[in-house]
Amino acid sequence: MHKGAKVAIGVVAAAMAGAAGLGAYNVVNAVTDTSGSRAEAAPVKTGPPTDTEVDRTARDFLAAWESGDAHKAAALTDNVEAATTALTGYRETAHVEKVSFKQGAATGTKVPFSVTAEVVHGKQRDTWTYASSLGVVRGRSTGQALVDWQPTVVHPQLGRGESLTTEVSGAPQITAVDRDGATLDAKDYPSLASVLPELRKRYGVKAGGEPAVEVRAVDPASPGKAPRTLYVVSKGKPAQLRTTIDAAAQRAAESAVDRQADASVVAVKPSTGEILAIANSKKTEFNAALMGQTPPGSTMKIITSAMLLEQGKATPDKPVPCPKYATYGMRFHNVEESENPGATFAQDFAASCNTAFISFAGEVPDGALTAEAKDVFGLGLEWKTGLPSYDGSVPADPDSGKAAAMIGQGRVQMSPLNMASVAATVRAGSFHQPYIVAPSLDDRGLARASRALPATVAQQLRSMMRLTAVSGTGRRAMSGLGDDIGAKTGSAEIDGRPKPNGWFAAYRGDVAAAAVVPQGGHGGDSAGPIVAAVLRAG
Repeated sequence: MHKGAKVAIGVVAAAMAGAAGLGAYNVVNAVTDTSGSRAEAAPVKTGPPTDTEVDRTARDFLAAWESGDAHKAAALTDNVEAATTALTGYRETAHVEKVSFKQGAATGTKVPFSVTAEVVHGKQRDTWTYASSLGVVRGRSTGQALVDWQPTVVHPQLGRGESLTTEVSGAPQITAVDRDGATLDAKDYPSLASVLPELRKRYGVKAGGEPAVEVRAVDPASPGKAPRTLYVVSKGKPAQLRTTIDAAAQRAAESAVDRQADASVVAVKPSTGEILAIANSKKTEFNAALMGQTPPGSTMKIITSAMLLEQGKATPDKPVPCPKYATYGMRFHNVEESENPGATFAQDFAASCNTAFISFAGEVPDGALTAEAKDVFGLGLEWKTGLPSYDGSVPADPDSGKAAAMIGQGRVQMSPLNMASVAATVRAGSFHQPYIVAPSLDDRGLARASRALPATVAQQLRSMMRLTAVSGTGRRAMSGLGDDIGAKTGSAEIDGRPKPNGWFAAYRGDVAAAAVVPQGGHGGDSAGPIVAAVLRAG
């Protein structure tokens, strides 16, 4: 008998040495007794797992998970690949540095357990506790008791295809305040609804805030699906962001644009470029006050006049007739085909005579207006306002394109911000790039025009804009605003629209503003009251 036993061991050893797979099968599925005969393999277990199997399987699985051995834990499930990915991600993506479990009493094949997870992300650390559960099933091919793998084992709120990730939840929260410290919110100032989130994104951290850290449920296969926050590791630290906005001017701007179905206005401080108010009657993501691109009509004559005055082509008192029509590559006319054969240049400006300005088209080079707009008024430079904004465009077109540009038509494109800055440049005598957050906060460089207006030209422009505000096309809107005022109206024709866009640019003391009312008709009547309301508040 003793000799037979030796023979049996030798047969198993030889089988394993000769063919590892066959040897393994034999060891598991057959037993050679001491006489050399083979016994039948034990049958694969079927039916629900026993209470003992449920308890042991859950305990072994949770112990392996707790030890950090994702592969060992996954091997105790019925979906090794999915479980390995999820349990590995629990540490590496959800940033759970340490986890412990407390197993509860099973109900049938369901085992509840509590989780205590130490989540670490950067400098943020917190203890996350929650309850979960797992089910135990019998493996079809092996008969072994296994954890029924589902995403809910990791967390009860995880859906199919979802996984956990711990990450910074966007930019820190901010409390935006105006120049004097008054809180600015979208509830009180609806036009800032699209502005405040952008300021948060750009300046939340720079203003001293810290972003929140959250554990989220994400679906990598569905990038358009919004993540769900399951736990807040850190609420972060909100920042106070001081802006250049003036609450009183902003309130007036909001009220003024709301009187029109479609209108936009911007106010700036000429001496510094600080933006005092931004308002749109249409409360959409697109901020027309800053990003609008449309011909500015006769408000462009401010820049054209600066060019003509600098070049000595005109002076305020120089006789410049205003005929009904003028031709330069095409035929131009005045609003309502008005005329004034005995007008001076200043009177042409105040009455917004198109034909008088067209008469100079042949006397200036094609690129002269473009250069004046850029070199003196800062248009077309890279403005760094602190928000997305349009920088203005004055193309150097020849022939009729040049003539049209001189009266703010053709391919000239401006926003209310641009034209508010133009009025501000006249008032201050030099360009100060508009901004809403002090450049010192993020060390950004502001755009600089290459030269200021010559002092004489600046004074001449101010006298012409004052004439417009006192006795010209802007007089009704600017009435009662005092002596230190200047204005320019505009009506920009747009192809396919029955009425022109109404424009108005003006200043009062150290506040300048510009507004546009699409299809508003005459700028003095439509946009003028909006600008005047803001100037009055400032």
